[in-house]
Amino acid sequence: MRLLPMLLGRLLAALLFTGAAQGHAEDMQTSLDWLKVVAFAGHQTNYSGVFVYQYDNHLESSRITHLAEADTEYEKIESLDGSKREIVRHHGQVWSYINHKMVQVDSYHGRSRFPSLLSEQLSALSKNYRASQVGIERVAGYDTQVILFQPKDNMRYAHKIWVHTDSGLLLKSAVLGEKNKVVEQYSFTQLQIGGKIEHAGIMPRTPKALRGANLAETHAQLNFATNSGWVVGTLPLGFNKIMEIQRPMHEKHAPVIQMMFSDGLSAISVFIEPDDGDEDDVDGLSSRGAVTLYHRVVDKHLITVVGEVPTRTVVQVFNSVRYAGK
Repeated sequence: MRLLPMLLGRLLAALLFTGAAQGHAEDMQTSLDWLKVVAFAGHQTNYSGVFVYQYDNHLESSRITHLAEADTEYEKIESLDGSKREIVRHHGQVWSYINHKMVQVDSYHGRSRFPSLLSEQLSALSKNYRASQVGIERVAGYDTQVILFQPKDNMRYAHKIWVHTDSGLLLKSAVLGEKNKVVEQYSFTQLQIGGKIEHAGIMPRTPKALRGANLAETHAQLNFATNSGWVVGTLPLGFNKIMEIQRPMHEKHAPVIQMMFSDGLSAISVFIEPDDGDEDDVDGLSSRGAVTLYHRVVDKHLITVVGEVPTRTVVQVFNSVRYAGK
């Protein structure tokens, strides 16, 4: 295992010490410190294992391998159920196994939340969540600190996380709805932290022409920052814009505008594209686990809102999208 910096080790020790006797005033800050450790450890820790994703009565299992070397990362996620699916990430670039071949995709499109967390806007969480440390539990054979983030409104979900007390790696994550019912959950069932991990089996099987310096050029062409003139008038408190880009999307005839917002634990994306009259450009509301999708054609544009928030929030955001002009 690549050793974490001494500062991280000291912070983990301090968090464990203060967690036993702190008051409510300190609990939120300590919980935020845990999140900062999680965000760091997810990138700097070597690990391999199997995790499961569960929602409703559905269960999916995947194998993940992560290696940190110098200033770069290698990560590979392989599905263990159903058809072959594979995502490979290297130094901010992402490949996905599609139609029996590896193709490069946009980093946001290929991003996996678990065992990482959104690191944006952590300082604003105290305005929207009440945090508490709710005990020590074992996950996949490791001791974890359990932290609950309870929302202060009904526009977002509660989040519960299990953090490895030694490395700071996120080992389990649950999204909770009404009456603390589990909406979706990720959890390691097998895990090795540290040890020798060969990066040869992690690298994507792409042609030589796409490797090396050409990859950076190819990736840069996938999307670019823009100011489209589209605005979202109503967002839950604490959600701030992380990015606005124009990007190609699979099976789309024209580039798509994407705006992404985050409150530090959850994300909402708004996609806007010209209505091309395809059969799938119809009104629709669907959900999978904690993710809700709503799309509808408005003024010759197909607007899609995807969020890790309750349905009421997605609909509210959708109804506030408008073109204000550049």
